[in-house]
Amino acid sequence: MLEIGTKAPDFELPDQDGNMHSLKSYRGKKVILYFYPKDNTAGCSKQACGYSANAPQFTEKGAVILGVSKDSVASHKKFADKYSLGFTILSDPERQVIESYDVWKEKKLYGKVSMGVVRTTYLIDENGIIVKANDKVKAAEDADKMLLEV
Repeated sequence: MLEIGTKAPDFELPDQDGNMHSLKSYRGKKVILYFYPKDNTAGCSKQACGYSANAPQFTEKGAVILGVSKDSVASHKKFADKYSLGFTILSDPERQVIESYDVWKEKKLYGKVSMGVVRTTYLIDENGIIVKANDKVKAAEDADKMLLEV
């Protein structure tokens, strides 16, 4: 996980509609940048729906929500349509951004060790500096907690 107070690495990734997004294009706004393991899984769906439900409040506070996983643009499109998500999800199949934000880690599940995305949320300020970082995310509570931080 990246340290609070450091400059957030810039990136350019496609969203669920194939449109490109870069972090620098959001200068002047707060950015909730959250990394999640996989589209259409229970926890990831709860987390995304929480952000979608709170999207108007984030907008009122001058914040943008960007979700990132290694799923494809097509997978993101189906996920966004299925849950009528009201924010942007970015596709990083090459894991360039996932690795630059230090969220690709060894995970253990039922004794089995594998590599994967550790659910992590960053709050980046208007100047591109990380002001909050959480890698102990509870999917169903993440959006509500971050809304209090913005």
